[in-house]
Amino acid sequence: MNTQIQKESILEIPEGFTVRGATLDDVDTALKLFNRWSQSMIHEDEITDTVALRTEWASPGFNPAADIHLVFAPLVTSEKFKDTSGVAPDGEMIGYVEVWTTAQPPVHPWIWARVDPRYAGRGIGTYLLKWGEERAREALDNVPADLRVAPHVGTYQRDEVSKKLFSDRGYQRIRSFYTMRINFDTPPAEPEWPADITMRLYKPETDLEAVYRAADESFRDHYGHVDVPFEEGLKRFKHFMTAYEGFDPTLWFLAMQGDEIAGICLCRERGYDNPDVAYVNTLGVLRTWRKRGIGLALLRHSFAEFYRRGKRMAGLGVDAESLTGALRLYEQAGMHVHQAFDRFEKETRPGKEISVQSL
Repeated sequence: MNTQIQKESILEIPEGFTVRGATLDDVDTALKLFNRWSQSMIHEDEITDTVALRTEWASPGFNPAADIHLVFAPLVTSEKFKDTSGVAPDGEMIGYVEVWTTAQPPVHPWIWARVDPRYAGRGIGTYLLKWGEERAREALDNVPADLRVAPHVGTYQRDEVSKKLFSDRGYQRIRSFYTMRINFDTPPAEPEWPADITMRLYKPETDLEAVYRAADESFRDHYGHVDVPFEEGLKRFKHFMTAYEGFDPTLWFLAMQGDEIAGICLCRERGYDNPDVAYVNTLGVLRTWRKRGIGLALLRHSFAEFYRRGKRMAGLGVDAESLTGALRLYEQAGMHVHQAFDRFEKETRPGKEISVQSL
């Protein structure tokens, strides 16, 4: 407790504001904050799925009380604390930061924060980023001394304020990522499968480990990938991909060559940001079977199933500089960039880089 008080004193939270960690009771309020910010920046909601946020906060190794830091406006009516719109604060949540150090080893802690736009320019964002850096620094004890450690942050490309804050704090842009979408004005093109490849649905009773291995193998040469022990990776995969309310195994498609998985397309009927948009969570083809059209066939099969279920839009996320050419594949399938997101990093300890940087 004394250490926490000392850190908060050093970080200098603006006068009158209060802070604490999170509990699951904060999920709904946090979503409202996220979307107030995103509406001001990208003119749409950022996260609408309460289940998705609860799943994140309950993930293995993540502790909302310690890994999330919330800021609340003063409980006063004084003119001194009125915001720029003239509305007096009432103790509502106006700041949020989360720090992810659950990967082992946590060589690239992820820091993600949001500030209510009504409280911009008051130092809240700087405070949250500094707190996040301090929290991420605690993970150094869990990283072998010879490994490089560099926390990552990110924001939408149009967010000049956050990008300036990152630059001022010593972060450098390293990568762009896109959210891509496609509108189904007409039925999607039918998939064309290689002659020796068949498609079947995922079987929850028998396929979990095989699908996890396929996902891990197909992303092993993607930018940023860090190998993790099998049991740890399987546990996290199961939690994030199958343990949430509404998981639908009939939207997991496997491309098979005999009894071997050649590729996977793991989908959700609704995206995290918009329930009307179907979502491709994971599309991967194992290296042995690449450049045969399997990825495109899986994608088109998914689109056709979305359309059959009444969905008229689908989305996914992609590394804009994908080492395996994923962006070209999605463009070939008729998808377009919906939002662009930049990622930044700040080296806190030099050493050997163990995440994938190139092929």
